[in-house]
Amino acid sequence: MALSEINENETSQGRGPEAIAPLYLRFFFRLVQAWDRARLARRVRAYPGLQIDPEASSNLAVARWELGKNARVTIEAGVVVERVSKALRIHVEDGGELRIGRDTWLRTEVEPVHLVVYPNGRLTIGREGWLNGCLVSCKKEVTTGARTWMGPGTHVYDSDQHDFDDQTPEQSAPVQMGDHIWVGARVMVLKGVSIGSHSIIGAHSLVTRDVSPHSVAYGIPAEKRGEVGDRTQASAVVKE
Repeated sequence: MALSEINENETSQGRGPEAIAPLYLRFFFRLVQAWDRARLARRVRAYPGLQIDPEASSNLAVARWELGKNARVTIEAGVVVERVSKALRIHVEDGGELRIGRDTWLRTEVEPVHLVVYPNGRLTIGREGWLNGCLVSCKKEVTTGARTWMGPGTHVYDSDQHDFDDQTPEQSAPVQMGDHIWVGARVMVLKGVSIGSHSIIGAHSLVTRDVSPHSVAYGIPAEKRGEVGDRTQASAVVKE
């Protein structure tokens, strides 16, 4: 198994490489993790605003870190990512704030995950999130609740990203997502949108207006097409 395939989320549950590898490989895996822990510790010392829980994945050491002088980043316990060099990009500019809730999976197996926070922006990823090869760009405020899942190629923007013309400056407005939301692949979520809890957004949709709780919405622009029940116990794992 390639070193880039190490996933501490699986290892911690007895399904990763350490559970099946020969003794010498187990030692090697542990040595790599110890080295990565040391690299993370040096990074934390270099950036006073960076806090990484000791129970977060050591694979964060191979992420692409771009932190402004007064950036604030908090990564809680249980946050995991694959050990693929620079597939996770964490870009937080001066005065920006990023918080990644516990037990969130920043999944980079299919596509990279980019989290970008501009000056004075605030990006909060709720607990048990699943960001699967997506981009979140925050100039003002983006918030996701507990167990929000985003599919590959999904982009979330809380801003126009640039001026429209000389008379129309760039506009920004917060993006709010509730709990237990599933956002399908290749979805675009634009500024000022609120997506209610227990909702599902279909693949390849463009979300330009609010989605009420317990809704199935899809299309360009996305519109409500049906109802969703309680997703509290919904699983992303295929059951045999």
